[in-house]
Amino acid sequence: MSPNAKKLLERLSSWPDEDVAELEEMAREIEARRTGVYALSEEEWADLQDGIAQADRREFVSDDMLAEADKRHGI
Repeated sequence: MSPNAKKLLERLSSWPDEDVAELEEMAREIEARRTGVYALSEEEWADLQDGIAQADRREFVSDDMLAEADKRHGI
């Protein structure tokens, strides 16, 4: 590990939680790019589980909402 990286790690304890969370997200993205495997954050995992539960309950987006989203994204 480079000396600059070591110094950065030493300073992390003084950072606000939101900045540490942002750095964690960046590190996950870098690792995913290098390994081809993306590790979900706890929040992303919870959102995924919520989405699966909604699908299990057959709670889907209306056709109108889907058409509007498609229009916004040029699909």
